[in-house]
Amino acid sequence: MKKISYPIVVTIGIFDGVHKGHQVILKKALKEAKKLRLKSVVVTFDPHPVKVLYPGAKIPFLISLEHRIKLIKSMGIDNCVIIKFTKEFARLRPEEFIKDILIDKLNLKVLITGDNFLFGSEEKGGPRLLKKLSRIYNFKFYGIPPVKMGGKYISSTRIRKAIERGSLELAAKLLGRPVTVLGTVVKGKALGRKLGFPTANIDPHHESIPPAGVYSVDVALGKKLYRGILNISLHKIVEVHVLNFNGNIYGRDIEVIFKRKIRDEKKFKSLEALKKQIQLDILKAYY
Repeated sequence: MKKISYPIVVTIGIFDGVHKGHQVILKKALKEAKKLRLKSVVVTFDPHPVKVLYPGAKIPFLISLEHRIKLIKSMGIDNCVIIKFTKEFARLRPEEFIKDILIDKLNLKVLITGDNFLFGSEEKGGPRLLKKLSRIYNFKFYGIPPVKMGGKYISSTRIRKAIERGSLELAAKLLGRPVTVLGTVVKGKALGRKLGFPTANIDPHHESIPPAGVYSVDVALGKKLYRGILNISLHKIVEVHVLNFNGNIYGRDIEVIFKRKIRDEKKFKSLEALKKQIQLDILKAYY
């Protein structure tokens, strides 16, 4: 890890989904950085600590690390520090993590975490200890309480379940933004091209995706935004037809922004019937 010479405001977490609860913490970091004329830095971990500590456990992510970093930086955070999480790192005592990592290497001046943030060996560190250490090492500490919506706490798990059952409106409210999926364009069977509607097959980076069906979406390619029709098969194959676009995008990362579901997926007796349905889908979505 490179040493940072300038003083910074730090917030720490996994931030899976970068949802409304996370945004409150990130906005507080940005506010403090602006007020004190410091840089803002997010510290996160890869792989997920649970994967290292409990190798057999299944961790269903809402979004990938790359997507998290993209969303965090889009809020205005100056930098993201990704700490490689290992068993050796997990053995650090809470005081060692604060002193050796945050103070000595990252030049911490202000620390902001959620009220439920736990850290250090056996997760013995928490807000109470951080308040104590802030006085010892002369940094400001703010603990941010979790955010509720509809009488329940906003969490990545709650949002993931909403997306996977197709409740995109609820998921968008909890996220504070539309449901999006980031993925890499990979080779497919090229059936869409034969029909006159070329599609990009997307490897969604292990992100949570909605149920099978056809959706109207926006497609972010670089800094440009295009309209599109996206199909998710029962086998979770994701492919999108980007309207008014003919470029070669194999190997590129694209982000799809879900707008609404058009219909359920269904089988067709012929390619001609499928072609007519795609035409109807486009008309229903955009005209």
